[in-house]
Amino acid sequence: MQTRRNVLKMTVLSGLMALSGLASVSALAADTIKVGILHSLSGTMAISETALKETALMTIADINAHGGVMGKKLVPVVVDPASNWPLFAEKARQLISKDKVDVVFGCWTSVSRKSVLPVFKELNGLLFYPVQYEGEELEKNVFYTGAAPNQQAIPAVEYLMSKDGGGAKRFVLLGTDYVYPRTTNKILRAFLHSKGVADADIMEEYTPFGHSDYQTIIAKIKKFASEGKKTAVVSTINGDSNVPFYKELGNAGIKATDIPVVAFSVGEEELRGVDTKPLVGQLAAWNYFESIKNPTNAAFIKMYKDWAKKQKLPNADTVVTNDPMEATYIGIHMWKQAVEKAKSTDTDKVIAAMAGQTFKAPDGFTVEMDPKNHHLHKPVFIGEIRPDGQFSVVWKTKGPIKAQPWSPYIPGNDKKKDEPDTQ
Repeated sequence: MQTRRNVLKMTVLSGLMALSGLASVSALAADTIKVGILHSLSGTMAISETALKETALMTIADINAHGGVMGKKLVPVVVDPASNWPLFAEKARQLISKDKVDVVFGCWTSVSRKSVLPVFKELNGLLFYPVQYEGEELEKNVFYTGAAPNQQAIPAVEYLMSKDGGGAKRFVLLGTDYVYPRTTNKILRAFLHSKGVADADIMEEYTPFGHSDYQTIIAKIKKFASEGKKTAVVSTINGDSNVPFYKELGNAGIKATDIPVVAFSVGEEELRGVDTKPLVGQLAAWNYFESIKNPTNAAFIKMYKDWAKKQKLPNADTVVTNDPMEATYIGIHMWKQAVEKAKSTDTDKVIAAMAGQTFKAPDGFTVEMDPKNHHLHKPVFIGEIRPDGQFSVVWKTKGPIKAQPWSPYIPGNDKKKDEPDTQ
């Protein structure tokens, strides 16, 4: 009888312990918020995206150190879609459905973003996208913290055409063969037409992802530029192909004074693997450069350099900050602010609370999330490459510019709404 009572006691005790364990797990879950990080850590885009993963982890750690979000700790869930566009969709579904994250920060290329869009719409997830892109998109489930064409591509070409930019009359539109370069160049061709530039003075070339032999294309550019008019190159090359492109540019002896190149996807991070001395004076258009001097940027740079050393990142002593890293940092902080305003991580409530959010950014301005169109108002900077791989700002807007997701240079866009469909 005594034995039976002991067994019953042990059974009850085990049950209570199990329930207690479940309660502690449940309590732990209630005290945390899961955050997805969806960036290529291998493949052709790893050269650009790895730093965004580290920026996200750094920002999350910093937020946790200062009390978290609504008093809850953020728990990052990192996946590697490996520069494989269909895999981005699979990983996005995994993050939302299986890992139960409340928000995702990720993607670089537009093809990766286009791949995940149906997943975010179907599951009503929330994506913060931190890279300049071609526009022609406005989605309820996405906040775009990178530039639209009027915040990067159009000002850059206007600069090239100006006296200060060299007065270019002919243009080479050179890009990686996917949606962002092709759509951006469609917009730029229409813009150039509006400025009186004929098709005969526009050369358009594309190379696949991971392309490494730029000898033939550089030779074609030199020939095109030799035909009498001042020529400039507009580069929408993405990923690790930038390294051989710039090396070949240097090998060919092309100087910025001869044929200026303005890049939209080359920043401080991509130049780390390149001898920049032959490239001095070549250009990039962004909404942030590490070389910008202000206390907010100094603190941002120090935070990342300290993070790199603490995490023992490769070449930690030479890490740099760049535009998509700043856009990642801004996006995470704005999401935090929106969650705390909404007092919820519910997607629809956070979307509503994101309208009009502001943040004092490392670019030196207080940037605003547009009240309607899910895009940041951003300043525009054009920088010249320096021998140390940094950029000297040669032109900038007086303040942040409102994004135009629907380019006025695409016919019919004037009839499209400046806010996403909420269905």
